[in-house]
Amino acid sequence: MNLPLRTRDVRDVLLILLGSAVSAAGFAFLTFPNNIVSGGLTGIAQILNLLLGLPVGVMVMLMNIPLFVVAWKAFGRRFFVFSLIGMMLSSLFIDLFRSFAVPLTSDMLLASVFGGLVRGTGGGLIYWTGATSGGSDIGARLLRKKWPYINFGTFSLGLDALVVAAFAIVFNRVDSALYTIITMFVSSRVVNLLLYGTANSGVCYIITTQPRVIAIAIGEELSRGATILKGEGAYSGKEHDVVLCAVKRSQIPQLRRLVSAKDEHAFVIVTESHEVFGKNFGNIAKIE
Repeated sequence: MNLPLRTRDVRDVLLILLGSAVSAAGFAFLTFPNNIVSGGLTGIAQILNLLLGLPVGVMVMLMNIPLFVVAWKAFGRRFFVFSLIGMMLSSLFIDLFRSFAVPLTSDMLLASVFGGLVRGTGGGLIYWTGATSGGSDIGARLLRKKWPYINFGTFSLGLDALVVAAFAIVFNRVDSALYTIITMFVSSRVVNLLLYGTANSGVCYIITTQPRVIAIAIGEELSRGATILKGEGAYSGKEHDVVLCAVKRSQIPQLRRLVSAKDEHAFVIVTESHEVFGKNFGNIAKIE
């Protein structure tokens, strides 16, 4: 959806506000009271809170200062401003909710699962605007800039694991660390779901003796474009035509029937694709 710049900025600030409140609520009401450590700088601040009694939100803001200097240089003004808003709101909400928070459950399994669900939802709303809430999120964003084919949530999970290990060693709480892994897994899945959606697109490779017939049928019956590639059998050395096309997951059964009707000996490979850009798919000009 193409919105005017100012309208988009207002929308993004509201999403960051909502995401920050949701994420902080998951921390204050579910994970923190059950000694389930967070990842990144929030996790480090949580460790310092348990050791020294320092407020988590304030410590997060202080530790984020050098990272935001890097963010300014690496990602520019908009990312810096919106991420700064996200970081400050998240930190403020954490200390605000912690001041009156009552644990919603004392069951660590429930806290880890639903804590991950709630925190992942909040984080995903923030990331969807193109911003972060600081901490390891910036590190993950820097890594994804170098390796864009790896999901953001995967990077975050790896960086956060380092903090979990430190928590387990310092407090000798392996059980809490294990529950934290559940929280992080659930959170990363929710983040990826919000950022990339379900794997609702499929890339199909069709090896067939009727490439043009099938390509035309795909265009007429599925309203999808197709490309005919030239291939060669590695063992036989024979040349083969390969029809390449991207379709919605819901269209795969129809594609299978279509190909079978045109060439019952065709060989079809379907792979999942989280991101497809171009005609009838995502906007190729929109860069998050």
